[in-house]
Amino acid sequence: MNITETLRSEIAALISGNHLYDTYYKQWKYLLESYIGGEEYRRAQNLIRYQLETNAEFQQRLKNTPLENHCASIISVYNSFLFREEPTRDYGSIANAPELEDFLKDADFEGKSLNQFMKDVSTWSSVFGHCWIFVTKPDVGAQTRAEEIEAGARPYLSIINPIMVLDWDFKRKGNGRYELEYIKYLEDINGDVRTVKKWYPDRIVTTVVDLKKNEVIGEEEQPNGLGKIPCVLAYNKHSTFRGIGISDISDIADAQRFIYNSTSEVQQAIAMDSHPSLVKSKETNAGVGPGSLIEMPDNLDPGLKPYALEFSGGNIASIYESIRHTITAIDKMANTGAVRATEAKTISGVAMETEFQLLNAKLSEKADNLELAEEQMWKLWCEYQGYEWTGTIDYPGSFNIRDTSSEISQLKTAKEAATSPELIQHIDKEIANWLEVDLEGTSDTPKPINLAEHPPVQSIDDMVAHLRQMVAEGYTDQQIKDTHPELARLFNPTQE
Repeated sequence: MNITETLRSEIAALISGNHLYDTYYKQWKYLLESYIGGEEYRRAQNLIRYQLETNAEFQQRLKNTPLENHCASIISVYNSFLFREEPTRDYGSIANAPELEDFLKDADFEGKSLNQFMKDVSTWSSVFGHCWIFVTKPDVGAQTRAEEIEAGARPYLSIINPIMVLDWDFKRKGNGRYELEYIKYLEDINGDVRTVKKWYPDRIVTTVVDLKKNEVIGEEEQPNGLGKIPCVLAYNKHSTFRGIGISDISDIADAQRFIYNSTSEVQQAIAMDSHPSLVKSKETNAGVGPGSLIEMPDNLDPGLKPYALEFSGGNIASIYESIRHTITAIDKMANTGAVRATEAKTISGVAMETEFQLLNAKLSEKADNLELAEEQMWKLWCEYQGYEWTGTIDYPGSFNIRDTSSEISQLKTAKEAATSPELIQHIDKEIANWLEVDLEGTSDTPKPINLAEHPPVQSIDDMVAHLRQMVAEGYTDQQIKDTHPELARLFNPTQE
């Protein structure tokens, strides 16, 4: 093997991945396309190509077929619940650290706050099943902490998605804990130029190669002063392989592709129904478009008379029914049938409550994994700064997922059927709780009585109107009797 072949082999090994990377690469790329949608999804050509279909016809069909992106919708629903309330953070010993506030506002040196960064972690771990988070600190040659602060040198975060991570290796330590001993990833791609970074516990090697010229442009080695690889593996769900997670949308992406192809079939069926094909002989001249003229030779055989191939669009309804069934299947897989519904659905209260519980369990698991990843990030952050992490991170563990409109409707119906003032008052309290309104006079303490506002009633009409008003205002039966003793005398004239 000559020098050129040796160099080419070394470069190929540098930019190649391990066995797990090669196994999962196509799946990761497919999941990324399914989440991003748009032009990325079209370029992936997820439509099934027809037999004898020309490239121009296929490209036109790709351009005319819209994508109903359920993958992005599902992940958006998850994030809306996960980050409805901000995580609770107790920073412990670093609460007064001068770098802390700046880090919370700009965690990645690209303007994202820590909460926004963690939302991205949630998104990409949902897409791929996991993502890698690096906690790094620039070396500005500062000798003191004051010089570091003045230069703005502090730890910052970076997300590396699995498509860019080519190789990794975990080793079990004597205490039984697994630690990352080696990781290689593509730091930058610029045309034919690749920047590959390899991390070891004691050093960092950065290599720049030109694939077109098959040569190494530059290589740099730096010491890893931290003594460990400052990388956190954020899982969505753990798989059977270390370093590989389980995506939220792996099955949903397949269902989305089925809907995409079915939508194309609908579009083709409508086009064929609106513009039937014309069958004619070569000698017959026919114009293009509606109302066009057809000129037939005088000696044309009557059996060769032009005719239109009409298409019956009856199967369009069955295609749409199949699409609706697939969307329902997606909601079942994601446990989002009740929260993604855009129209009224006939579903029992027990079934809806069960679906909410399943979604709550899924969200709780995701929140626990985010909480674990962030705690590991803070430990690395503190090691860089010479602190000991004594804080705590708490993501919401339960999510209040209820069908508000349905319960309000039930309360409204119950109120219309209720006859007891106490029951009506209790229903009003429940409605007020939903609306987050603090009603006066709905506490357990009886409402104070202002006797000046309750003069003795002088007629039956005054009595009915006034008593109705007191009931509506929340007065108890005993308060009404005490305020209007004339009522007792009215029904018992002998009473003094």
